[in-house]
Amino acid sequence: MTERPQQYRFHQGDRVLPFAAEEYDTRLADLRELMEVQGVDACVFTSMHNIAYYSGFLYCSFGRPYGLVVTPTQSVTISAGIDAGQPWRRCHGDNITYTDWQRDNYWRAILSVTGEGRVIGCEADHLTLLQSEKLNHFLKPKRGVDIAPATMRQRMSKSPAELIMIRNGAAVADVGGYAIREAVKEGARELDIAMAGRDAMELEIAKRFPDAEYRDTWVWFQSGINTDGAHNPVTSRKLKRGDILSLNTFPMISGYYTALERTMFVGEVDAASRRIWEINVAAHEYGMSLLKPGASCAEVTHKINTFFEEHQVLQYRTFGYGHSFGVLSHYYGREAGLELREDIDTVLEPGMVISMEPMLTIPEGQPGAGGYREHDILIITEDGNEDITKYPYGPDFNIVG
Repeated sequence: MTERPQQYRFHQGDRVLPFAAEEYDTRLADLRELMEVQGVDACVFTSMHNIAYYSGFLYCSFGRPYGLVVTPTQSVTISAGIDAGQPWRRCHGDNITYTDWQRDNYWRAILSVTGEGRVIGCEADHLTLLQSEKLNHFLKPKRGVDIAPATMRQRMSKSPAELIMIRNGAAVADVGGYAIREAVKEGARELDIAMAGRDAMELEIAKRFPDAEYRDTWVWFQSGINTDGAHNPVTSRKLKRGDILSLNTFPMISGYYTALERTMFVGEVDAASRRIWEINVAAHEYGMSLLKPGASCAEVTHKINTFFEEHQVLQYRTFGYGHSFGVLSHYYGREAGLELREDIDTVLEPGMVISMEPMLTIPEGQPGAGGYREHDILIITEDGNEDITKYPYGPDFNIVG
């Protein structure tokens, strides 16, 4: 009878990673220092963002669990047999493939690295109740430690290599923005305009990163009432003269996500809409001027709130003013400790990357109805910030079609 193992190693082909091996070694060394401080023997990561950050491998779950086990001497990705050799080719360190022949072979593969009765670090914000029960059953940990907050703080400070990646991502987002601007015209569908931006970005990523895997780059392009929410999906609505538009490009490069967002109008803008637009642009510029070392997220937020209050539009703000950028996505996690909100006291430091993205939503039936949003990505420097988004904002450039 054919042997059906619980796990095996399937290593073939050449390894291709987003960064040099030294980059991952540095991240793992920093992680191991955190583990030592917290008395952790092994970390069991299950989230896409931490697995990608420490190993380079960005998994596609499709109902199967994936993992990364880090000990003082090993770093091992745990992947499903359906992916064959791809996880090993795209990860730093070792890789074990688990089989589907027997339920929970995933946890048996993890156990083969951690052993029983150890102090296990895990991500409490990602590990489900079901998987937590299985962790306890198979690993029988001496105790558990929530390592997620510490890893998030580590990811918030970007290395020089990450900053190069993020700069490229911002430039790709701009390429998508210009392609969208060219496609805007009366009668065009949101869908067709979004496709033009997405295709332009995919081609630009392939030109800049010929050895990358291409996935998850997308566009949200909204018009009219569809602009009222920042994450409203694309529809087949046709553009009309005078429509408010929201341009949103999201390139993804090896798990690193960047964005460009701009308010636009088709052909012309009425006086009431221009007034709201210009207030939001002014808030955007003011907010960017506040992003510097030593400023807290809450402090920046309160100052922009005061600006909007003075212009009697604060009631139309719908969410925070910006967030961190790096290994994250709408699909899999965020660095919630670095967001411009009233309840975040994190102090900005050089090497952090954060957006400024104020949005005002004026309800239907009121003058200037629609959603107004600008979005730039900024690197915090020693004495201020660097805006790495180059696509222009405001009425002078974005009344088109």
